[in-house]
Amino acid sequence: MVKTYIFLIGAIFCEVAGTMLLPISQNFTKLIPTIALSAFYLAAFYLLTFVVNKLPIAIVYATWSGLGIFTIAILGYIFFKQTLAWQAILGLFLIVIGVILVNSFTGKLS
Repeated sequence: MVKTYIFLIGAIFCEVAGTMLLPISQNFTKLIPTIALSAFYLAAFYLLTFVVNKLPIAIVYATWSGLGIFTIAILGYIFFKQTLAWQAILGLFLIVIGVILVNSFTGKLS
């Protein structure tokens, strides 16, 4: 089960890396960032194929998208100087709490 979550974390990392390269690719006009983001997205989906064989797809997708959104928001603030209202920050933390809750009861579904 630990290996499954390592793959899921790897998929989240790849998806976040690909998404962070989107603005740098400048609408896919910059070749290197476009190739890199494509590779990251492909890697993310490849890693997800291993995860969905072990965990319910609803759990996988909730975790992947929720933690991806949270991480992208933080990195957008750090690297792109994007700001968020306090309500959005609260919402992001609620997403993380939801992901924790969903994963806490994953083992009890089987």
